[in-house]
Amino acid sequence: MTNQNLVVANDMVVQLDYTLTLANGEIYDSSDETGPLEYIQGQGHIISGLEEALYGMAVGDEKDVVVTPDLGYGEYDPEAVQTLPLDVFPPDMELEPGMAIDLYDEDTDEEVEAYVAEVDEDSVVVDFNHPLAGETLNFHVKVVGVRPATDSELDHGHVHSDGHSH
Repeated sequence: MTNQNLVVANDMVVQLDYTLTLANGEIYDSSDETGPLEYIQGQGHIISGLEEALYGMAVGDEKDVVVTPDLGYGEYDPEAVQTLPLDVFPPDMELEPGMAIDLYDEDTDEEVEAYVAEVDEDSVVVDFNHPLAGETLNFHVKVVGVRPATDSELDHGHVHSDGHSH
């Protein structure tokens, strides 16, 4: 069986070229710089609105996919913004707006990712929303590779590039 007949389906490793454009026309992200995105279909590795749209696509197929916030990074939650005192951060940490930081949540005993919204003299405004929360995402995608995931990849839940495990 050749790979020519394979289409995107659950447990297939998909290589995807993509460009993500926001509603204002700004290109937010593109595989031009990083090379194709490689992931296992059906495992929730990519946002559901994009993953759903890829089923049945074959190598060489292209399409435009519009993902609304409910199928992307969720709606923007204004409650998910906090102001923290500057002294909770290490003194040598250079905080810049837009920067992703991991914060420890004592309630859930887990690390959560947040983004620096602004830095003031003695406080930092931290936003727990994903930078793309509330955004409608316009993807142009092209499938450049499809192959069955190996048992090892399925066990680990991620792609092993070059056959090495991470």
